[in-house]
Amino acid sequence: MEQHRTRPAQDGQQGQRGTRRGSAPLPPQARGGTRDAQARGTQARGAGPRRPPAAVRRPPPPVVRAVRRLPNPRLTGLGVGLFCTALMLALGGLDALLFGASPTVYGVLFLPVCVLTAAWVRKADLVTAVIVVPIAFVLGLVLVADSGDGTGDRLMGLFTALATEAGWLYGGTLLAGVIVTVRKVRLMRRRVARNRPPT
Repeated sequence: MEQHRTRPAQDGQQGQRGTRRGSAPLPPQARGGTRDAQARGTQARGAGPRRPPAAVRRPPPPVVRAVRRLPNPRLTGLGVGLFCTALMLALGGLDALLFGASPTVYGVLFLPVCVLTAAWVRKADLVTAVIVVPIAFVLGLVLVADSGDGTGDRLMGLFTALATEAGWLYGGTLLAGVIVTVRKVRLMRRRVARNRPPT
């Protein structure tokens, strides 16, 4: 007896059913086109608007770096008074020994002392720097001014030196006042920023 083969027919029917149920396989050209489209879409997404890079901070100038490396103590009113007075007396003595008591040299050396005094005084005693600076200038000027034998001659030489070198005195005091004012304004701004309620 002959046996009928039914497997090829079943296989063909299953293949037709699978083709009907599932999507037809794409040719290689279509597959390549799909990949190209995906790649173009990815490039289009990447070519969209990009965020601007964050601003790069520029390094500070060399002068600012040198100033930041200097010591930055905070002296009280009494401490800054002793510092300024002792330094001006020392500079006045050096001026008398090395430069023949030159008032101009003494006035030039007075300016950096004013800057240090105004920069190193603590925040609670900022006004003290402006008061101490002219007093220290007068005390140091005693060693530079022309002195005679008597007390009257010495006072006369001191007043003469003050009259002729008043520009250095006013300039140094003004310089210290400007530095103190800037520090005071910055301190007030920080207090206002701290007390400001968050938005």
